[in-house]
Amino acid sequence: MRDYILPLLASAAWTHASVISWDDAYTKATAALAKLSSSEKIGIVSGVGWQGGNCVGNTKAAGSIGYPSLCLQDGPLGVRYVLGATAFSAGIHAASTWDIDLIRERGTFIGQEAKQLGIHVMLGPVAGPLGKIVTGGRNWEGFGVDPYLTGIAMKETIEGMQEAGVQACAKHYIGNEQEKNRETMSGTIPDRVLHELYLWPFADAVKANVASFIYNKINGTWACENGGIINKLLKDELGFRGYMLSDWNAQHTTVGSANAGMDMTMPGSDFEKKNILWGPALQNAVSSGQVQQSRIDDMVKRILAAWYLVGQDKGYPTATFNSWKIGSRDVGGNHKTNVRAMARDGIVLLKNTDGALPLKKPKSVAVVGSDSIVAPKGANACADRGCNDGTLAMGWGSGTVEFPYLVAPLDAIKTQAQKDGTTVTSSTNDNAQQGASAAQNAEYAIVCINSDSGEGYITVEGNVGDRKNLDPWHSGNDLVEAVAAVNKKTVVVIHSVGPVILEPYIDNPNVVAVVWAGLPGQESGNGLVDILYGATSPSGKLPYTIAKQASDYGPTVVSGDDNTWDLFVDYRRFDKNNITPRFEFGFGLSYTNFTYADLSITGAPKSGPATGTKAPGGPADLFETVTTVTAKITNSGGVVGAEVPQLYIGYPASALSTPPKQLRGFNKLKLEVGATGTATFKLRRRDLSVWDGGKWVVPSGEFTVSVGASSRDVRLTGKITV
Repeated sequence: MRDYILPLLASAAWTHASVISWDDAYTKATAALAKLSSSEKIGIVSGVGWQGGNCVGNTKAAGSIGYPSLCLQDGPLGVRYVLGATAFSAGIHAASTWDIDLIRERGTFIGQEAKQLGIHVMLGPVAGPLGKIVTGGRNWEGFGVDPYLTGIAMKETIEGMQEAGVQACAKHYIGNEQEKNRETMSGTIPDRVLHELYLWPFADAVKANVASFIYNKINGTWACENGGIINKLLKDELGFRGYMLSDWNAQHTTVGSANAGMDMTMPGSDFEKKNILWGPALQNAVSSGQVQQSRIDDMVKRILAAWYLVGQDKGYPTATFNSWKIGSRDVGGNHKTNVRAMARDGIVLLKNTDGALPLKKPKSVAVVGSDSIVAPKGANACADRGCNDGTLAMGWGSGTVEFPYLVAPLDAIKTQAQKDGTTVTSSTNDNAQQGASAAQNAEYAIVCINSDSGEGYITVEGNVGDRKNLDPWHSGNDLVEAVAAVNKKTVVVIHSVGPVILEPYIDNPNVVAVVWAGLPGQESGNGLVDILYGATSPSGKLPYTIAKQASDYGPTVVSGDDNTWDLFVDYRRFDKNNITPRFEFGFGLSYTNFTYADLSITGAPKSGPATGTKAPGGPADLFETVTTVTAKITNSGGVVGAEVPQLYIGYPASALSTPPKQLRGFNKLKLEVGATGTATFKLRRRDLSVWDGGKWVVPSGEFTVSVGASSRDVRLTGKITV
């Protein structure tokens, strides 16, 4: 539960919810405010205390306006603490699909389940951590290391959730990049770095009209009382009209947090239920003149406006589940279809020697490794998934859910093998000798290994949230090498929260395929079999770089304050320093081939700063399309498949110290054999700007446009002259 949250509310019209404009929502909120007593106002902004309600966070009801006890619930991949809610694919796996339709649907389905349960605020999606530190424990909750990709995924998720009638909460704002000492450490982030990387996806969230959150210290000040990041950055510069919510246990003062712009405290006390900083203490601060009544009224209006924005004032269900005594409520409906599609389309094929995959009714298959089965004690045996005893389908911590069921790799492979008449042998532990024995006489050996991480309040096998290293757990490298020594058709399946080092076996000729299977959720094995057996051609692409050695990534977990912030995170660093990765950002193989042709570039922005009127997300002209790039993509192979053409921008020399190239567009095109599709990239003014002197500025000179199949597999190039 130790989470920092920023609900940001999206307004989009949808037939299933009464989503209105912020202006209309504020009109309603202002009228309601006039009817509230002072105690009701304080009750709306103050949590009732840790475990004081049925949700992970609750506020007091206000009977004078029919306002309920607001229910706030984790989390980013589904509804926590309810058995029967869907265990969706993790954020990092959603990102590896590069499919905005699936990402949008995932957000909608999460929102629909939350609404059925009477949850008003879902604590997600996640735009921080961004992945600056490759071993960061909660990287898997977000959408990868690129702010552009993360921003698009944030927008689609927020709008999907809020169109379903549930307030989305964008988190963790801001600079929360490791678990170690996260509640006390400070990050000193240069202004340009803050804007171009860490604030970027939160601006997309504000543009989507989201609701609130905060974390650790930034530039030396507790985030909950940092007026610079709340009032100046979020509410003023980004035009954010929702409310700022403290993370659980993140508030440190009564007056300081109120005057810095915090609007709601969660859960209303510390975890010992003793330290209560708002409630009566906030009322006393108003009475003594330390906090102005107008500040309280602003808090209340922001919270009420978010409630009205998504139509929660009309016929909204009441939350009857109990987070502290997990019960069963079947709210999943047909949502497993999204999980299976994401599990499948988020898989990244890293290696496939001589077309080893897909499998074609092999005579025999050996399946090896503890990651191939559901944990013997059950998928939900460990609280908040705080163990790694079976197949890995999500990390651990407050961002988890109870599995309604979990299809493991071996389960799904056995089902397929029965159809094909294939003999299956297995070794479902990580003993290398036993694994080799099971694999030595099989036509194919499938070795399942993993790497886990999570939130720092749980330690798993010596990993205190953050990962200790980038090796697979349970001596996974030894297991692969032992099997490959006796089987010349070894396929490695990896479930992981983020990059692992593959060097011990990646060049081994007996390892004929490597399947990066991510964190796929409850339909894990089914999605994997769809790819292994060729029901679908793989189309996932890496949302981060896989290096040859851990030191190539740069910054690591620090014990004190963190001053290692720059623009060169992940592929930006690899490009700048001419480091050859094992597999680059955006990489992914297919069972078919794609050719690129006919690059076209139309339009160019004027150089200089954005000058548009202030709007959600920043100056309105920042989000205007200034250049359109198109390219023709043809499926030139032998099977139906999907490709993700990616557009990268190189900035003019006048933009000093800018990374060599940065992602600024992507499409996902599903193409029949021989078919040609058009990839269209609409570049906004923002996409060609740098943060310079407190403004977004389009630099003058020549921009390089690179379109290709990954950050390093560039197929077409062109120029934009400004």
